[in-house]
Amino acid sequence: MLVIISDLHLTDGTSGASISPGAFEIFADRLQELAVAASWRAGGRYQPIDRLDLLLLGDILDVIRSSRWLQSDVRPWSGQEPRLCEAVTQITSEILRHNEPALAVLRRLASASGLCVPAGANGRPDPQACVPVRVNIHYMVGNHDWFYHLPGPNYDALRQAIVERMGLANRPDRPFPHDMTESDELLQVMRRHKVCARHGDIYDPLNFEGDRDGSSLGDAIVIELVNRFAIEVESSLGGELPASVLLGLHEIDNIRPLLLAPVWLDGLLERACPLPAMRKRVKAVWDRMADEFLALEFVRRHDSWSPLDLVDGLERALKFSKRLTIGWAGAVAGWLAKIRGAASDSYVVHALSEQDFRNRRAKHIVYGHTHAAESAPLDASYAEGYVLEQMYFNTGTWRRVYRPTQLAPQEHEFIPSDVMSFAVFYQGDERKGRPFETWSGALGYRPPEVTIHRIDPGIRSHVPGQPVPPSSVPKHAPHFASLSAPPGPRPRRRN
Repeated sequence: MLVIISDLHLTDGTSGASISPGAFEIFADRLQELAVAASWRAGGRYQPIDRLDLLLLGDILDVIRSSRWLQSDVRPWSGQEPRLCEAVTQITSEILRHNEPALAVLRRLASASGLCVPAGANGRPDPQACVPVRVNIHYMVGNHDWFYHLPGPNYDALRQAIVERMGLANRPDRPFPHDMTESDELLQVMRRHKVCARHGDIYDPLNFEGDRDGSSLGDAIVIELVNRFAIEVESSLGGELPASVLLGLHEIDNIRPLLLAPVWLDGLLERACPLPAMRKRVKAVWDRMADEFLALEFVRRHDSWSPLDLVDGLERALKFSKRLTIGWAGAVAGWLAKIRGAASDSYVVHALSEQDFRNRRAKHIVYGHTHAAESAPLDASYAEGYVLEQMYFNTGTWRRVYRPTQLAPQEHEFIPSDVMSFAVFYQGDERKGRPFETWSGALGYRPPEVTIHRIDPGIRSHVPGQPVPPSSVPKHAPHFASLSAPPGPRPRRRN
């Protein structure tokens, strides 16, 4: 049994909040139930599983999302060793301390008696006795925790602390893997469950530049713009802005995709800031800081004459002075998909190019990174009576996510929710032969106790001027309401 979670983004508390430790307790209870379910085998026989592998698929400890970077001139892209390792170690230590109650749940799961299921007797569970299930926790890195992929004794010492505080099965004297082939033990787990898993950052040009031992533009966006902005606004305008605006600014890193942050900021100011002149000043601060970000030497090195020039695209996406009159959010989302070579924000197209999918070694292709839980069928092939069904999964996130509304997108409105999702994969006859299951939940966000009144009339009224068009779905009975067709020969695809 293999369980995969990603994008927990546990922070040091200086920039945004981490998920509540209660979520980890809920997750531990759910693992207990899943382990019992997995112990029921095909044919109705009960046989306790003896092992559960839990894969943390990147962006678990969020080293980038910390305002401590702003306390010195060291940056992830500066290459200032050993000062870089010292900064990463300090931030990591604070993350581990700040999230100790949550990490204690993981350590408990990995202990000798952390997870138990009823013992088996004659193919039935024995409620009077229990047997332990060994839990192995594996850590793979993404684009917010890539530092743990760096080699060297100083990073080995850092990894040792992480292994101990999180109960990991990783070897601290080796870099945490970014690719599953970098760890023999992890690769064996993936092969047993017919899974190919990666964080997914390699398909995002803003967050991966060909080498996971190096920084990316995404790091600079978070540190130099997103992390700094709330601090700068509070420092220069804090005494003049409504409390609802100041509280809202601390949510800016929860916008997905992150480049929609200025679109979200525009909506926040329209709702909560009564003076147009003040809204203009806040936007001027953002544009000034965007200019400072774009002027960084690290950023300018990415400038080119390519039609997909990242720096020019970022300037159009980030600055209010470059915004489109209408369709700003759509233009940004379209550009992000274009630089990935995709037609939408889904990463399913990249799953189709995975070698393990194409050679049919993997039944399940699993990514994280997007913060959007997803499952999609990839292919079904038939040969000599054997059916191979291949699926794509995204494990979503465990954090608050703001997403733009679908009606009247020019209003720049977003709705937040706290989300939590994971994917489970079974081998052999576990779970009565079922190959997988996914779980995703969302808890509606309760805003702080600050009254927010929208004082502007909006660009237009949502209802009178914007009728919702009728559904284009054909009006016929649902497929499950009709009688089943008589059995017949199944079409077979030639291979």
